[in-house]
Amino acid sequence: MPIAGLHHIDLAVKDIDRSLRFYVDVLGPLGAEEFARYETYRGTEEVVYLRIGPNAQGLGLRPADGGEHSYYSVGIEHFAVMVDRREDVDETYQRCLDIGANVHSPPEEDNDIPGYWAMFVFDPDGIRLEIAHWPGAATA
Repeated sequence: MPIAGLHHIDLAVKDIDRSLRFYVDVLGPLGAEEFARYETYRGTEEVVYLRIGPNAQGLGLRPADGGEHSYYSVGIEHFAVMVDRREDVDETYQRCLDIGANVHSPPEEDNDIPGYWAMFVFDPDGIRLEIAHWPGAATA
C-alpha cells in the first residue's frame, strides 16, 4: 500500500502569534488559512493549524519548550510549498520584502532542475521556507 501523501508538519515556535502572522502574511494570498486549534497531547498548550494545500495538508504551529532553531543543525533544513504559477513565487517574494521578512534568496531557476523556479525565506524562528513552481512536478 503506497503512501497517500504528507498530511501535516508541526513546527515548534517561540511565539505562536508572531509565527501565525508570518505564515498568514506570506502564504495567505496563496490560499493558506487557519482551520483548527487543538489542545496538544500534553494538555499544556494549543497547536494552531493552517491548511496549506488542496488535500487539507496542514502546517501546525505549537509553542517550543525553549531553545533556538539553527539553520543546518539537526532538525528540519527547510520545507517547500508548490504554487501554480511562476508569478506566485515572484509575488510572494515581494510580499516578503514588504513585511520585512528575512529573505534567504530571491526567485531564481534551480541549477539542477530545468524550469524549477523558487525563492527561500526564513520564518521568525529561522526555519527556512521555500516557495516553488515547477511545471514538471505533475510528471516527476
